[in-house]
Amino acid sequence: MISEGLLLDFGARKVEYSKGDQLFAEGEAAQNYYQVVSGEVKMNNYNQDGKEFIQGLFSAGQSFGEPPLFASVKYPANAEALTEAVVIQLHKEPFFELLAAHPDIHLKITQTLASRLFYKAVMASEIASQEPEHRILRIIDYFKKHVHKLSGNYTFKVDLTRQQIADLTGLRVETVIRAMKSLEKKGEIQIKNRKVYR
Repeated sequence: MISEGLLLDFGARKVEYSKGDQLFAEGEAAQNYYQVVSGEVKMNNYNQDGKEFIQGLFSAGQSFGEPPLFASVKYPANAEALTEAVVIQLHKEPFFELLAAHPDIHLKITQTLASRLFYKAVMASEIASQEPEHRILRIIDYFKKHVHKLSGNYTFKVDLTRQQIADLTGLRVETVIRAMKSLEKKGEIQIKNRKVYR
């Protein structure tokens, strides 16, 4: 999203994380802009029973955790390395200086945040009222169309595990497995060698 060179010019640093490392915890004050260089990061919460709910998945070139930074509030979720990852971190004061100096980048950040807000609104409605098959297709289609920018039948290989789909949609993994089989019979998805295509 923002070029690495520009971020480094404003004092950013690259940090390496191992799988499972926590970048920040729910309830901590927001201090940095984060942008993934390589690997994957997830933002998540756990309910009282310890069930995980994934708020978002972020890969190379994507940023995360900005809303609390702009609002000067605490993080509403955890950020954890899903794989080995390299992440650029820029403290909020120089980050705001960068945005003031580059209004075009500020606009791109605003557009990204608006897109995420739209996704959250759609998913909140889905989780509250829709059937499992519908929820699953919505999350897969979001990644296909809005993240990977793909179209056409069976062009998108879903890299999410059944557990991750469950965690993103608020479903049990057993429900996801049953719904996937039903969606395959209906021709909505294809399953080849345990990999899902939409």
